[in-house]
Amino acid sequence: MEMKPKYNPQEVEAGRYQSWLDQNLFTPSKTSDKDTYTIVIPPPNVTGKLHLGHAWDTTLQDILTRMKRMQGYDTLYLPGMDHAGIATQAKVEAKMREEGISRHDIGREKFLEKAWEWKEEYAEFIRQQWAKLGLGLDYSRERFTLDEGLSKAVKKVFVDMYNKGLIYRGERIINWDPKARTALSDIEVIHEDVNGKFYHFKYPYADGGGFIEIATTRPETMLGDTAIVVNPNDARYKDVIGKKVVLPIVGRELPILGDEYVDQEFGSGAMKVTPAHDPNDFEIGNRHELERIVVMDETGHMNEHAGKYEGLDRFDCRKQLVKDLEAQGLVIKIEDHMHSVGHSERSGAIVEPYLSTQWFVKMKPLAEQALNNQNTDNRIEFVPARFEKTFNRWMEEIRDWTISRQLWWGHQIPAWYHNETGEMYVSEEPPADIENWTQDEDVLDTWFSSALWPFSTLGWPNVDTEDYKRFYPTNVLVTGYDIIFFWVARMIFQGLEFTDQKPFNDVLLHGLVRAEDGRKMSKSLGNGVDPMDVIDQYGADSLRYFLATGSSPGHDLRYSTEKVESAWNFINKIWNAARFSLMNIGESFTVKDIDLSENLSIADQWILTRLNETIETVTSLSEKYEFGEVGRSLYNFIWDEFCDWYIEMSKIPMNQEDE
Repeated sequence: MEMKPKYNPQEVEAGRYQSWLDQNLFTPSKTSDKDTYTIVIPPPNVTGKLHLGHAWDTTLQDILTRMKRMQGYDTLYLPGMDHAGIATQAKVEAKMREEGISRHDIGREKFLEKAWEWKEEYAEFIRQQWAKLGLGLDYSRERFTLDEGLSKAVKKVFVDMYNKGLIYRGERIINWDPKARTALSDIEVIHEDVNGKFYHFKYPYADGGGFIEIATTRPETMLGDTAIVVNPNDARYKDVIGKKVVLPIVGRELPILGDEYVDQEFGSGAMKVTPAHDPNDFEIGNRHELERIVVMDETGHMNEHAGKYEGLDRFDCRKQLVKDLEAQGLVIKIEDHMHSVGHSERSGAIVEPYLSTQWFVKMKPLAEQALNNQNTDNRIEFVPARFEKTFNRWMEEIRDWTISRQLWWGHQIPAWYHNETGEMYVSEEPPADIENWTQDEDVLDTWFSSALWPFSTLGWPNVDTEDYKRFYPTNVLVTGYDIIFFWVARMIFQGLEFTDQKPFNDVLLHGLVRAEDGRKMSKSLGNGVDPMDVIDQYGADSLRYFLATGSSPGHDLRYSTEKVESAWNFINKIWNAARFSLMNIGESFTVKDIDLSENLSIADQWILTRLNETIETVTSLSEKYEFGEVGRSLYNFIWDEFCDWYIEMSKIPMNQEDE
C-alpha cells in the first residue's frame, strides 16, 4: 500500500464505511452466548440536519461500542429516529404554504402522506450523515418512533396507564401555542427575559370605601378574575378578608380571600386570581372552589367573556384596556419590569397559560418509584454524579405531564367517544361497532413514545424476543444534561414501570456545544457550525477527536477551528509514523513475522512496556468515561514517546545499516 506524504481524509474515508457495512461488522448475533453491550442511539428528529450536539453524542457512543467490540462483547449500537411531532408538522406545513395549501385544505389522511414522504427523505439524509461520522450502527435493527412495533408499544403503555389510573383526561392550565394552536410540553417552551411592564391598578371596594392595589404583567387576564387573595397573616388586610371589590371595567364583584400562598413582601401583598389563565391561580381557585372564566380563544384573541374587547388580539386588548383604566383613574402606576416570558420553540409565539381539557400523566407515583429505585442495588449511575441531585430535585418537584397535542402527525390517542352518548372507550383496538364512535383527534406528546425507546426498540411488549432478552437493559445512555428531566427521567420511570428494570446502567451527560466566543449556537445568531462541513474539510476523525477530548463529562464545549486543525495535525502525525514504518519494513511484511521473544533492543522493550501501560490507562479511563484524559494519554504516547523518541531512535540502526 502506497501512502502519500500527507494525510488526506477524503481519500482515506472514501468507500471505507460501505466496506464495513458489507462485512456486517456492526451486526451482533441473535444467538451468541457472549456477554453483550448495548447502546441505543438518542433518536434525532426527522426535521433536518444533525448538529454538533448530535455529533458529540454519537462520537462518544461509537467510541464505547467499538471498544467493547474489540474486547469481545457482542455489541449492539442501535440506530433510530424520532417523528418529532410538532417540529416535523411545522416543517411540512411550511413547505405546503409555499405551495399555497394548508393541511385543512387536504385533510388528515393526505397530510399524513406528505409527512411520511418528508420522513423518508430526511431519514435517508440522516443515515448519510451517520455514515460520514463513521458510526458503527446496526442498520438491520433501525427503528422509528412511529413504526408498527413502537406504535403497538405506545398503545399498550397508554391503555395500561389509563387502567391503572396513571393517565386521566381533565381540565388544567397548560402551555398553549396560539399560533400552532396546540398544547406544548415544558421543553417546547423557551423562556427569555424581556423588558415588560408591571401595571398597578385600583380595585375599588364594593362598599365604596377606598380600593385595594393589584399589580399584574398581563392586564388582559383581569377580565377573567374571580377573586382577590391576601395572606391571612398580613396585618394590613386582616379586616378586609370576607369583603368584596368591584372588578374594573367588568363590574363583577370579587371576594377577598385569605391564602398563605401570597407573598406579603411582594408588591402590595394582594393578588388577583385568574384560575383559567395562570397555573398558580388555578391551584388557588381549586382550594377556594372559584369559577374558571376563560377570556381568550385558541388563537389568542379575546372571546365573548371579554365583553367589549371580544375579537381583539390579546396584546391589542392589553393596550386598550390600560387606556380605558387610565381614563377611569384606576391606574396607580406603570413600571418597567424585566421578566421571563415563555415562547414556543417552534412558532416563536408567546405561550399563553391556558385552561384546556387535555390528557395528563399522573407523575407523582412514577417519580416516587424512580426516587426509591436510586436507593437500591438497581440504581442508575449518573456521570458526573452531581446530576443525580438535579434528577432527584426535579422528581421531588414534579407536576402532572400534559401528553395530548392538537396535531395530526404522531400517535393518535387510542380513545373513542360514542357519537350519541359521549361515552369514552380506551383500548389498544377500536370498538367493534366503530361506525358509532369517533376517535380522539389529538396525538401524544413526542416524549411519550421516546420515553419507551430503550425497551420498545428491542421488541417490547414481546419480552420473549432474543433482542429483548439479550440486549436489555442497555448499558449506557449518552446525552446532554439539558434533557435530564424531559427525556432521561421519563425513560427511567417508564422502564421501571413496564419492565421492572432500569433502562440503562449509566447515564453519561455532556454539556452544550457553544460557539468559539462562548455563546450558545442558534439559528437566530447565525453562529452554528455544520459538522458535515467540518468533516468535508478536516475528516471525520479530526472532528471526533476534538469532540471526544475537548471537555470533561457534564461540561460545555466551545467549538474551536484551531483545535480541530490540531486534531488533524495529530492524525497526520500518526499517518506519517505509519508511512515511515511501512517504507522500512517492506511490502511483504505481515504481523505474523514479528517475534517478540528475541532480538528486542532496550528501546523496543521500553516502547512495548509503554504501549501496554497506555492500553491499560486508556481502557481504565474509557470505562470511567474520561475521554479528555484518554485523548491526552494517547497524544503523549503517540506523539512524544512513539514518534518523537522511539521512531527517532530506530533511525540510528537503520542509518548504520545503510552505511
